[in-house]
Parts: sequence; structure tokens; C-alpha cells
Amino acid sequence: MFEQRHDELKLTEDPAGMEPDGHVVFIGRMSSPWTLREECSKNMRQARERNAPARLVLEPAYREGLSGLEGYSHIHILTWLHHSPRNLIVQKPRHATEAKGVFAIRSPTRPNPIGLHTATILRIDRSSGTIDLDAIDVLDGTPVLDIKPYFPSVDAIADAKIPNKERT
Repeated sequence: MFEQRHDELKLTEDPAGMEPDGHVVFIGRMSSPWTLREECSKNMRQARERNAPARLVLEPAYREGLSGLEGYSHIHILTWLHHSPRNLIVQKPRHATEAKGVFAIRSPTRPNPIGLHTATILRIDRSSGTIDLDAIDVLDGTPVLDIKPYFPSVDAIADAKIPNKERT
């Protein structure tokens, strides 16, 4: 499912086989229209352009955690990209002319495959533990690690800088 490209560098030890050093639980799963990696949107912009809503479904134990979220328009969702390899430290994305370190790109292939998604809340149902979203860029069934409200006053950085070639 993931092929190694020219100029990519693997870690000497795959993090997937290392002894865990933290206790993380999955609080829910994403329900999305994407079942195959090849068809899944590559980012949230593309997911929104494809007009394919999604749903976050919380496990029953965590549903009360939705209390107070009703007033927010957007949330950050942290997911565990469970199909992604964890052993590449330098990667060469298909669209890039040169290889880059994993921390300079947004590839799902990383030592800890945590996805970050900012989505628009369409509807919240606390009793069923569901949040209907405008879009998501993960495969159906992707585990959810956490949900955080989006605060425009602190999450939007007007003067953030990125390399010119990354602005697309």
C-alpha cells in the first residue's frame, strides 16, 4: 500500500515494534465515505471540494464529554492513522522535487501517525455520541484520539509563514 521512493530514508527501528511508552485510548471512530486509500481525499481542502460529509462516532463512555461543544462551529480532531507505515524519517512526496524530513511535511507516514483535522460541525447528538462534519480526509473506521474546540482567537495565525512552493 505504501511504496518507498528514491531519496527516502527509513528509521533503523520501526516505531510500530517498539515498547509503548504512553497509554493512549481511542475515544471513537470516523465514519467517512472513503474505504480505499487511493480514493481518500489527501487533505481537508480536497475533502470539502468533494462535498462528502462525515461523522465522528464516540464510544459511550466519552459521550458526556460533548457537553458544551454545541456552541462551537469548528473542532480539531486528532486521529490515529492506523494504516500508515511508521518507519520513514525522510520522505519524497509525489508532488515534491526533493525529499524532506517527516516533520516538514504532512504525510500520514510518520513515527506516530497522528492526523490533525479541522472540521466544521454540522450537528451534534450527545445521546448517540455523534458529530456530523462537513468533511474529513481519513478512511472509514479511522480511530479518534481526541477532539478540541477551534478558537479563532488563538488557532488562526495571520502572519504564519510557509515556503512559497507549499502554498497550493
